[in-house]
Amino acid sequence: MAALTHSTPKPLVKVLDKPLIEYHLDKLQSAGFSTVVINVSWLAEQLENYFNNLYKGSLDIKLYSEPQALETGGGVFSALEDLSDDGTPFLVINADVMSDFDFASVPTTMKSLAHLYMVDNPLHNPLGDFYLDNQGGLRLDSSKNTQAKLTFSGISLLSPQLFSGCEIAKFSLVNLFRKYMAQGLVSGEKIHNTWIDVGTVERLEQASEWQRTLR
Repeated sequence: MAALTHSTPKPLVKVLDKPLIEYHLDKLQSAGFSTVVINVSWLAEQLENYFNNLYKGSLDIKLYSEPQALETGGGVFSALEDLSDDGTPFLVINADVMSDFDFASVPTTMKSLAHLYMVDNPLHNPLGDFYLDNQGGLRLDSSKNTQAKLTFSGISLLSPQLFSGCEIAKFSLVNLFRKYMAQGLVSGEKIHNTWIDVGTVERLEQASEWQRTLR
């Protein structure tokens, strides 16, 4: 995707005639969400222009600009006050995935610190990421009670308590997930939705072809 994202931030790369991020926003709005927080870094001015002048939806969009990219964990932590001011969990979606996952199905409470939605392993990640056990827990290792390894979809429900003790810095969500998996505090479930990680030109075309079939 380097040729495309050199001059365009990935969320604004078009799938057919619509920016990638707009598919998320449309689905979130339809699911009843009212506020979306978006971290921006690379070519941030283009995203700011899009939301100031081109976005037509009714969602309240809050942009968090990162002078230096903070990665997935640092970016979420920097925006935590707008994501949850009362300790309730919040939904996190990677901007570069596409799915027909029903955002309205996400619960408003959970017992774990993080709940990850998992998919069957795609061709580009054949070994998967984490094991899902028979009790709905995510694990780093296998055991007789553990199902096959699955791939993290980039869609998760997170508790603000997941970030306890964190500081503004560059860090990955995956590192937090691994830390709390070892303590049995991360849950997950397998979803069977159409899902595409739009990380290459080929998968971008796959996403476009999928959308053509829906029109």
